[in-house]
Amino acid sequence: MNAPFASSSLVVRIADLRDRWEASRVEGFLDDRCATPFHRPAWLLAIEQGTGQRACGLVAERHGVITGWLPLVEARSPFFPAALVSSGFGVAGGPLAETNCEATRLLEAATELAVRLSCASVEIRGGHIPADWARQTGKHANFLAPLSSDDAAQLSSIPRKQRAEVRKGLEQAFTVRTGNGNCDRAAHFSVYAESVRNLGTPVFPRSLFDAVLDHFGKDADTLTLCLQDKPIASVLTLYHRGVAMPYWGGGTFTARATRANERLYFELMRHARERGCHTFDFGRSKVGSGAYAYKKNWGFEPTPLNYAVWSAPGSAARDVDPTSESYSGKIAMWKRLPLAVANRLGPRIARGLA
Repeated sequence: MNAPFASSSLVVRIADLRDRWEASRVEGFLDDRCATPFHRPAWLLAIEQGTGQRACGLVAERHGVITGWLPLVEARSPFFPAALVSSGFGVAGGPLAETNCEATRLLEAATELAVRLSCASVEIRGGHIPADWARQTGKHANFLAPLSSDDAAQLSSIPRKQRAEVRKGLEQAFTVRTGNGNCDRAAHFSVYAESVRNLGTPVFPRSLFDAVLDHFGKDADTLTLCLQDKPIASVLTLYHRGVAMPYWGGGTFTARATRANERLYFELMRHARERGCHTFDFGRSKVGSGAYAYKKNWGFEPTPLNYAVWSAPGSAARDVDPTSESYSGKIAMWKRLPLAVANRLGPRIARGLA
């Protein structure tokens, strides 16, 4: 299992992320490149701790110097075929390498590893895509924009119609709190769990959010809006090289009527500026979805995301896209579940949605 994958002067091997020196070497390699939080060993280890899905990763080296990295999560579930995912539970995280040749070799090694592990497919989210992989383009887009210098400028940058909605949220008597302590985590999970149940999707285990906050330390926190001491909107945000990335967020039914979601993201933009961030990454959305339209309403322009899948001979890649027609009936049923039931069953399913 740990033997290097054959090559000439290039050695590709499985990284030992539990070795602090190895993880530090990978982090050092990522420092000089256009890495995302989902490339980091900290992310992979958090995924493993929080969901039980095994973290791994492939390192390319020449003469002992790292020249390429492919983060991987071995996603297994009783509900879906097994897959190696780069990067699990992330929206990015494809191969990073000094050359496309090395990136290709990393992906070839990933397919070899998938066969060894009896995985049906390898999924990559961004980065170099070999010609013989099945591309998935035009399905998702990301939204990124610079932060303004102050609140007034930030408000002015929002298109008029959406700006009016934000102003309504600013008029509400919300209590705003940020942090990553136990109370902050509990408030975030209660709101997020209700939000995704209302959308008809299983909630991730709270242990996943706890693990990300633990592993990222000062590079992650939660921001929660409360009304009469009750949390009604909350978001867990990653901070990476001056970029604020609201990642897991949602609101209760009360949030829509009170414009809590609009206030939430405006407050997060303010908080991000105070932390020294210069860019706001509104995240990935399915093209044509309500979330896609919502982010455009804020004045953010979509950037297409390129994903790809390799399937093992005779195997079919998994389908974990909640917008697939095959899931429509399940989503409708899930929306009707009592929240306590959804919160008990959801994490068992969601652990396999890496």
